[in-house]
Amino acid sequence: MSMLHKAIQNRWCRLALAVAATLLYAIGVNWFIVPMGLYTGGLLGFCQVARTLIVEALGLSPNVDFSGVLYLAANVPILLLAWQALGRGFLVRTVVCTVTSSLFLSLVPPPAAPLVEETLTNCVLGGILVGFSLGIVLTCGCSTGGLDILGLWLAKKGKGFSVGRFSLGFNALLYTLCAVLFGLRAAIYSIIYTVFCALFIDRGHQQNITEQVLIFTKDEDPELPRNIMARLGRGVTYWEGKGAYTGEDLRVLCVCVSKFEEADLYGVVHELDPNAFFITQEGVTIHGNFIRKLS
Repeated sequence: MSMLHKAIQNRWCRLALAVAATLLYAIGVNWFIVPMGLYTGGLLGFCQVARTLIVEALGLSPNVDFSGVLYLAANVPILLLAWQALGRGFLVRTVVCTVTSSLFLSLVPPPAAPLVEETLTNCVLGGILVGFSLGIVLTCGCSTGGLDILGLWLAKKGKGFSVGRFSLGFNALLYTLCAVLFGLRAAIYSIIYTVFCALFIDRGHQQNITEQVLIFTKDEDPELPRNIMARLGRGVTYWEGKGAYTGEDLRVLCVCVSKFEEADLYGVVHELDPNAFFITQEGVTIHGNFIRKLS
């Protein structure tokens, strides 16, 4: 069982890990993206565009980046959606992470000069750090607000849907607007950053990674598949087999789970059959009635 999986079993550790990830998120944005004059994606990116237009229109020279304040305000109607669609517990955790991410975005100062001079390198580093951080937040059953909530809701309702794909679709429209307002260069480099960010969101968000697990066991007791179905809420298909070397009868169980559920599955099986053998195939495509769960 991984260290991450152990940590997120406790709700307070899970929330603390999510808050720490929002700090990494703010560092990724303010240290690598903002100094290059680029725009992050999603609702925060929209708020950054609005901030730039307000500053230029009014001739302001603010000491702090108030896009975090705009971001917090814009989240109010979206949080109402979270209340109705994703439940009270998710809403409370999201409010905490939204407030902390907005706070960190305002408090983490951008460097006076870019940490790395090359724009493309900043896009890659920022995308990896921000995407990984957001993936951890989502895996902990939280969200930084914004389009993550809509993406989670659509991922729950729609088969074959992921938060990263939804982010890419919205950002295509956002960066078209950036190209018109701020020039093609800013839009292109912002797009590169967003692609890396979306890829690492899906890799970090373990509920988006589906696996097919084959379990080879000599235990023919029906209690094993029953325990898997009862404790994980996943269907089990099994067939009878025979070991080619020993000639002994065995049973092969097939279960489809998310990567987030992998450790729980191994634990359930090992409780009843410590000698069970597993084959896991990651990233399989599943069509049909496969429920996407939120931690």
